[in-house]
Amino acid sequence: MKNLFEPCQAGQLQLATRIVMAPLTRNRAPHALANALMAEYYAQRANPATGAGLIITEATAISHQGQGYSDVPGIWSAEQVRAWQPVTAAVHAQGGKIVMQLWHVGRISHTSLQPNGQAPVAPSAIVAKSKTVLIENGVPRFEPTSMPRALELTEIPGIISDYRHAAKNAMLAGFDGIEVHAANGYLIDQFLRADSNQRQDAYGGSIENRTRFLKEVMTAVTQEIGGGRCGIRISPVTPANDASDASPQNLFEHVAGFLGALNLAYVHTIEGSTGAARDYQQGEKSFDYTALKTAYQQAGGQGAWMLNNGYDNELAKNALSHGADLIAFGKAFIANPDLASRLQQNGPYNTPDRGTFYGGGAKGYTDYPGL
Repeated sequence: MKNLFEPCQAGQLQLATRIVMAPLTRNRAPHALANALMAEYYAQRANPATGAGLIITEATAISHQGQGYSDVPGIWSAEQVRAWQPVTAAVHAQGGKIVMQLWHVGRISHTSLQPNGQAPVAPSAIVAKSKTVLIENGVPRFEPTSMPRALELTEIPGIISDYRHAAKNAMLAGFDGIEVHAANGYLIDQFLRADSNQRQDAYGGSIENRTRFLKEVMTAVTQEIGGGRCGIRISPVTPANDASDASPQNLFEHVAGFLGALNLAYVHTIEGSTGAARDYQQGEKSFDYTALKTAYQQAGGQGAWMLNNGYDNELAKNALSHGADLIAFGKAFIANPDLASRLQQNGPYNTPDRGTFYGGGAKGYTDYPGL
């Protein structure tokens, strides 16, 4: 019987436990640069004996165009690489492992965050029924996303190159690997779903075409740093950021079949609605997550299978007994830097301060007490 507190191999990543800290956007990186406060935050959660066996960073923009929220970090420049190096060093000093989540938000952005105030880009010029976080004078506010423009066919290779470059930069910054963010209604997910992708070219229409962008991104990053150091995050049925598709089962089993051939470190699957109901569904019938994993394994996938969304100790035990390899915890890690210790003894747990989730300083970030 698997348990949370035993080692696990995920591709080339040897992890001390099966407990993963999920990516959590915290908006504490002014000028898109990691900083000392972030290094402290991640180091607090890095010791696998008390915290995470693996940390996945907050989503990190692969380019200026890829940004969609104020004060989120980036990884496209040499300055950003240098800024992240103290963070990875602090995590490794605690005996931890850390991968960077690579992010292009697509249409989930605002003109004020884009180069020269341009419109955000997307597969199609369809505005998302969603909001982003803008911070002025240290005060966060939620604003509707801007109307995007459709990417030209000639622009897509450049974005693929941005992913490849970001993966290379992440390794230069000292990360143990990367996770491609293909979930939650951001750019890759926008290409996947028929409601947000109404293109008439090789990247739209059929499932084969709508998955082309994801396939090209994953091929690029695995060629750059090796599949065993790459993960991917998917969210088959979440409505986050106006993500919708009438046939998610066929779509994501096709995706899983492709991923199975890449020798990845792991596949990170969000069950249900991100941050909400784990049994949320889209389409005509309940999503079959067992069939999703089967499609991955039948295609040769041997990387770890990671599950996420509202897990507690008992849910985690049940998931591990039914084939999961890793369990990602999100909000619980915000308020409990020593979450592994608390899980081992079933609490007590600190309550997160939602008012400090997005933006600010140490309050609600690095000041939560340990046991």
